[in-house]
Amino acid sequence: MSVSAQATANPARLVLSSAGTPCHTPAGAVGNTPVLWIDEPFTVDGRGFWAKLEGHNPGGIKDRPALHMVECARSRGHLAPKAPIVESTSGTLGLGLALAGIVHGHPVILVTDPGMEPMMVHLLHAYGARVDIVTEPHPDGGWQQARRDRVAELLAAYPGAWCPDQYHNPDNVAAYEPLALELVAQLGRVDVLVTSVGTGGHSAGVSRVLRRYCPDLRLVGVDTVGSTIFGQPAGTRLMRGLGSSIYPSNVDYRAFDEVHWVTAAEAVWACRELATYHYASGGWSVGAVGLVAGWLARTLPAETKIAAVFPDGPQRYFDTVYNDNYCHAHDLLDRPAAAEPEHISHPGERVVDRWTRCTTVVDPVTDPLLAHLGARR
Repeated sequence: MSVSAQATANPARLVLSSAGTPCHTPAGAVGNTPVLWIDEPFTVDGRGFWAKLEGHNPGGIKDRPALHMVECARSRGHLAPKAPIVESTSGTLGLGLALAGIVHGHPVILVTDPGMEPMMVHLLHAYGARVDIVTEPHPDGGWQQARRDRVAELLAAYPGAWCPDQYHNPDNVAAYEPLALELVAQLGRVDVLVTSVGTGGHSAGVSRVLRRYCPDLRLVGVDTVGSTIFGQPAGTRLMRGLGSSIYPSNVDYRAFDEVHWVTAAEAVWACRELATYHYASGGWSVGAVGLVAGWLARTLPAETKIAAVFPDGPQRYFDTVYNDNYCHAHDLLDRPAAAEPEHISHPGERVVDRWTRCTTVVDPVTDPLLAHLGARR
């Protein structure tokens, strides 16, 4: 007899598992995301790491800061009722702001660049957001600075409009306290936290709270080759969602114990392995974080409890990470990642072009060896 038939024959045998609280608005669906054990193909002999699956939020990890920044701005009177929200985004924060706009009744204007996936543009339109695409990169600050300059123009054109300024808004950092508390409740302790770094929000916010409960926590940042955040020179970046061509002030350099730079091909390999072995994958950040967390699980003592934040799911990467034609065109396939990273002693030692690790983490704006790079805040 099937389970459903048994329940029909004897209703007393039907045991309901705990369920989430019913939601009156889509904001209620944000948070309380699961953690999943990840082992092979990255590890053997029972080793592995715990992946925090933020793709289970309606739009991804940045639903959390989008809602929090909007709610804080409304409570302080910085964002008037029905006033426009204007922000620069590569995608995930855009989804979160579209959600916040629906919940709180604000029009949303999102500034992006030609690298945003067509699927994401269409999805944001469906959620009621207006998408404004810049056409030329800034000569120094790249696409990110070009987008920020366009945001400034739109703010001037719409009196009363408000910009969350995710790169420099401390509310972006504070928004991740619930995520940290979820990890404590789910895992009991965390010895090593692995996060991608873009705006610096979730690496700073989660680690800050976790250290209240796990004072010996080690924070490992994951960046992309060609990003300036940790002191490498700016270069062409294929990956979106991590890395930067400016230096966000939300990056808490003192919190990091080490940083890894990962290439797009290495992230694609890891994304596809995660999908094949665990039915749990995502975009560029997920692949890069998974690669690094897997290496840590192989090399640290077996009892080390490692948590890795997976910021999103795979859906928006249909035309990039999971598209063979796209990956072949960018030489991203049939290039398995190395078993371990290369090592440099300082971010200014050399320009990296493959997975590389550095245990000296400095603020490039103030570090005397890197000041010549002319960082942009």
